[in-house]
Amino acid sequence: MTGRFASLLRHKGFGSIRFDTRFDIVRMSPQAEALLGLSAASKPRGSLLDLFPEFVGVEAHIAAIVAKKEGDFRLDDVKRECGPGRWRYLNLLLLPDPEPERGLLVIEDVTAQALARQAENQQRYELFLYRSSTDFRRNRIGDRILGSSPAIGCVRATIEKLSRIATATVLLTGETGCGKNLAARVIHESSMPVDAPFIEINCAALPEHLIESELFGYEKGAFTHAVTTKPGLLEAADGGTLFLDEIGEMSANMQAKLLGVLESRCFRRLGSNHSIAVNLRVIASTNRDLQAEVAEKRFREDLVVRLNVAILRLPPLRELGDDILAIAEHLLKIYNVEFKKRVKGFGADARRALLAHPWPGNVRELENCIERAMIFAEKDRIEAADLLLSPAARPAAAGAERWTVPPGGIDLEEVERCLILSALEQSGHNKTKAARLLGLSRDTLRYRLDKHRIGG
Repeated sequence: MTGRFASLLRHKGFGSIRFDTRFDIVRMSPQAEALLGLSAASKPRGSLLDLFPEFVGVEAHIAAIVAKKEGDFRLDDVKRECGPGRWRYLNLLLLPDPEPERGLLVIEDVTAQALARQAENQQRYELFLYRSSTDFRRNRIGDRILGSSPAIGCVRATIEKLSRIATATVLLTGETGCGKNLAARVIHESSMPVDAPFIEINCAALPEHLIESELFGYEKGAFTHAVTTKPGLLEAADGGTLFLDEIGEMSANMQAKLLGVLESRCFRRLGSNHSIAVNLRVIASTNRDLQAEVAEKRFREDLVVRLNVAILRLPPLRELGDDILAIAEHLLKIYNVEFKKRVKGFGADARRALLAHPWPGNVRELENCIERAMIFAEKDRIEAADLLLSPAARPAAAGAERWTVPPGGIDLEEVERCLILSALEQSGHNKTKAARLLGLSRDTLRYRLDKHRIGG
């Protein structure tokens, strides 16, 4: 036995047992006695198999190791009681011993590592259970749509009605970040079979030609790069839900084609003369006033009529009163599990700050706020200073305050361009941060950067 190996066996975390060809214990190191919770009086003089029943059934393999015919045999994380209420986790390694007709069992204490893995697995399991019971499982609508305010009660009641009819087209309206995506998924899950598809496309994130090919699919040879036939998202959504996020950004040409699908429930792939019938529910969302868009000739009135079968307005966060705290507490539970923390709640000043803030970015902004506070939280409660909320509200989001158009009028496109440039400058050209400043999704910001030909 090498000096290095012998030195290792003298370490307190390792022990050794020598045994003969009949598996009788010949010698046991003091370290092994300590690891197994044995005293000199209780130290067994019998068989290795009596001490470790885990080896029963592999006697032939062990005998081959003793005879130097095989190399080793290993068992990991063997749980062993080493005293009243005391347990250890051991790695067991059987080796041929340098002495003739002897085998060597090396025992390694891995209790700390095993307990750490168990704790991590428990955390993951708790997170799975929590998410399964809240965010991802087909739950009661009341479990998914948090809050008890009249505004939330109206949302919940509308969704419950929509859940009884799986075919009605739904239009979700509301400011950016107020939960339209969640509402769409809840409507889908509460009205469709468990395995029904939910297909989402962001109309603001893709240029027109890509939206068309994504929606309708294409045949091989339909255009230059169409080297194979590709089914579209309409086909993928058959029997389920197609969610058209930010439909107000859709071009006039695509509006006309979508109207045709809503009217006939049929479509054609690009490059095909064959019509494909689909049975699906269409849910659309927008943060725009579509009636105003119709008046400005930017949106088709007949498409608005088709979409207006069932309208659900998602209220902005600032209108929800104490529900803001309920949502914040819900997010706190999620991040406690994800970040392995034990933050108990919010201090009184933090609660006041949450209620006073105008939340221009709505629930999305609140989620970012709580996540940021939890990342850096070192105490058992979140205080107002941890939230990093600006005391000044942005004019456009304050509710009663509005920007007014000067007598000479404005170039709205130029205003939008200037605001985007300002947000990029403030965020150090970080697009994710810039999108948050503007109350937009990152995909929407990317679309508007392309529209205004703003690089970087």
